[in-house]
Amino acid sequence: MKQNYELLMQEQLKDIPKGTRLLLHSCCAPCSSACLERLKEHFQITVLYYNPNIDEKAEYEKRKAEQIRFLKETGWAEFLDCDHEAEKFVSMAKGLEQEPERGKRCYACYALRLDKTAKVAKENGFAYFATTLTLSPHKNAEWLNELGEKAGGRYEVNYLYTDFKKKGGYYRSIELSTEYGLYRQDFCGCRFSKR
Repeated sequence: MKQNYELLMQEQLKDIPKGTRLLLHSCCAPCSSACLERLKEHFQITVLYYNPNIDEKAEYEKRKAEQIRFLKETGWAEFLDCDHEAEKFVSMAKGLEQEPERGKRCYACYALRLDKTAKVAKENGFAYFATTLTLSPHKNAEWLNELGEKAGGRYEVNYLYTDFKKKGGYYRSIELSTEYGLYRQDFCGCRFSKR
């Protein structure tokens, strides 16, 4: 039976004190918008922009600049940058080049990003971590939550279960993107999704 991660998050929130520090992995400003709007009253949030999957450096920098601009305009979270590490995605994707979108390569990419987020959360004393990736209707929330839970266990940091597309989250991100004039891309950033 499929797990209801929205319900799980609501249950978790009952036991998490307001102002608890959360490290939120973000793929881009548009996806972060609705997630931050939902979580900002409950957590003290820092956004981690870790996206080694983005192939082109110019695209990576454009999305990062947009994330920073959005956070400065809203004040909804702090920003924590890290290295692009595109070579880690290339290495991870070896042997998975012919996999279809939403297949094994995407699963491995989710694992790469969630593992890094959990590690950074632990190193910087965050009580919880989560990802904006569950906002997209193109991403597998079940895989993301499974991988987040595993990464949290490895680094001994709590994972916040999410399915941000629920309760109209994806549509709210479109509204917020329009309101803030955010750059919205039509592919995840990797060379495989672009083709």
